[in-house]
Amino acid sequence: MALQATASRESVRAAAEREPEGEGEAPRRPAAFYSSVFAQIEEVGWERLMSSKGDGGVSCLVFRVLDDQGRNHLLEITLPMNYPSIPPSLVADVPYLPKLQWSKGSRLKDVVCQFQEHLKILQDYWSIMDDIDKVLWVVDPTKPTFAMSHRRIALGDDCYLLLHVNARKPRSLPECRFLGTDGKLDRLITNWRKYRKKWSADKKFHENLSTVLDFALPPPPSVNIEDDEQVDCGICYAKHLPIDDELGTHSGGTTDYTCENPSCSRAFHSVCLRDWLRAITTTRQSFDVLFGNCPYCSDPVAVKITDR
Repeated sequence: MALQATASRESVRAAAEREPEGEGEAPRRPAAFYSSVFAQIEEVGWERLMSSKGDGGVSCLVFRVLDDQGRNHLLEITLPMNYPSIPPSLVADVPYLPKLQWSKGSRLKDVVCQFQEHLKILQDYWSIMDDIDKVLWVVDPTKPTFAMSHRRIALGDDCYLLLHVNARKPRSLPECRFLGTDGKLDRLITNWRKYRKKWSADKKFHENLSTVLDFALPPPPSVNIEDDEQVDCGICYAKHLPIDDELGTHSGGTTDYTCENPSCSRAFHSVCLRDWLRAITTTRQSFDVLFGNCPYCSDPVAVKITDR
């Protein structure tokens, strides 16, 4: 039950071959354009194509890309009318996009490869953001995206710290803004100005923050995993598996695995998580157990592969 591509080779070809339905529809591109794009999609892998739309069904393509930690990313590539003379435009849930290196001989696989290299650069940044979400009391955003570089941290007594982490230099001193009653924040503001030079790139983010503020940061409160949103599987986004004999005892079942990270606590169908882990190259197997990382927080997860 892993995340499946929604655009098949046949559906995309059918869209490209469809005749324009009205006078207002955009003119078709040359047939050679579609043949070239189909060949380039083949190079990337049709199984990674999540959706396609636009002119002939191929002017806007969305590919699934996994990073080194198994995080799932969607890369939207829009092909201009004079592609490939003009490079495509990119949209993705990342703090900043890569500067695309492009030539007339470049192809879609080059775009995906450059994006994958960009994801490698961002691994340290996301590890730091995961550390913040796991250890500190984050009140906003409640559901951070990969692109979000800010966090509002509760300090207690109705006081907060608004952090902005530099995605290009995630281990550097972050931008901070203190929120709350001035009298309650005076000591923290003074400490920040006095000890900010103690910030070290070799320390974990929360350790640095506690040192600079000279303050014991409160941990996150316990997460209520009975929330309705947590009941949905974090991979297939459904509460129940389909009724299918191939699923055995899991047929029609609800989520039966929960991430042990209290700041995450995402629920999954073990079947979905198993298939997800199998699709990731960094997953390890020992006997009948798969070991990998949570798709949301990257904490370790383990699931049996023989459980039926």
